[in-house]
Amino acid sequence: MNDPMALEALGFDDWFRERLSRIESGDRRVARVTAVNRDNFLIRNEKGEVQAELTGKMLFGTESKTDLPAVGDWVLAQYVNEDTFAIIHEVLPRKNALRRKVAGKEVDFQVLAANIDTAFIMQSVDRDFNLRRLERYLVMIQESDIHPAILLSKCDLTDEADLNSKIEVVRDVVGEYDLIPFSNETLVGLEEIQSVLKPGHTACLLGSSGVGKTTLLNRLIGEERFAVDRVREKDGKGKHTTARRQLICLPFGGLIIDTPGMRELGLFDMDAGLSETFEDIHSIAQDCRFKDCTHTHEAGCAVREAVKKGTLDEDRYQNYLKIKKEAAYYQMSYLEKRRKDKMFGKMVKQVLKDKVKKRH
Repeated sequence: MNDPMALEALGFDDWFRERLSRIESGDRRVARVTAVNRDNFLIRNEKGEVQAELTGKMLFGTESKTDLPAVGDWVLAQYVNEDTFAIIHEVLPRKNALRRKVAGKEVDFQVLAANIDTAFIMQSVDRDFNLRRLERYLVMIQESDIHPAILLSKCDLTDEADLNSKIEVVRDVVGEYDLIPFSNETLVGLEEIQSVLKPGHTACLLGSSGVGKTTLLNRLIGEERFAVDRVREKDGKGKHTTARRQLICLPFGGLIIDTPGMRELGLFDMDAGLSETFEDIHSIAQDCRFKDCTHTHEAGCAVREAVKKGTLDEDRYQNYLKIKKEAAYYQMSYLEKRRKDKMFGKMVKQVLKDKVKKRH
């Protein structure tokens, strides 16, 4: 068990309190999921952190994996064995959920974390610097109705002119959202990051391997709690020092969810995220001749004309089309998968009914 702390310090506010009032909780108590392991969970309430498992009903009766507890979720749990173990019965409604397509060929959602106030997108100013990847993260975050903040790490490895140049091009992509250059070595920018993480405020760390997420986490905690692997010289890539998603309580009151570096960032149906991330393209599109313009081949397309004139960056335009096409494809594939799953489920039920009839 960890040191006790109030539920409010763990992020439990009036929004969750109001939803909880609609649920018959009985002897079950509120706790927050701090880690998801292969066979169990860690949950934390005002008394501390314990291991927990799902009820059989949740484990086998849940329609979708996305309905199972994720890091950051609030759950109702029954504590047993003198509060040293718990059984999770229900997941409270989520304010938001950060999700992507599962890695590989399978077409399904994966909830990375839930109930996030701020998503820190980390990019280093060296080899990892990639505006197109930044746009993909922004689409995913803004679709989930989470406030993004961009952290430019390793700013000690470049000169002032190069750093200012990178800040300028990032600012063109992210608009007025928070943008914090920082260094894990010199600690420049660390106080600004800490100022975001107020007591009860939940942030999530996102970024590729090797950008310095684990080192930043150690700096925020104030001790070398998590192992850090060196970045490979030949390609600038680091190993996955974070093996699982986990919620960490910081000594100054904030909460942060650490995530493994993601090699894939497959996006599903992302209309809201696309319109917010590519607001400039959507604004230009108002002048297209056709309302259903795809911005690929139509005559009178204001977006293509802006690219031609050089008022819209062509790489940004191409990335917009790529993300839009990918998200639509995955969404269509997912809906088709769900339709087939339902048909298969109905067939299984019918076979079981027929067997029962034959017995009688």
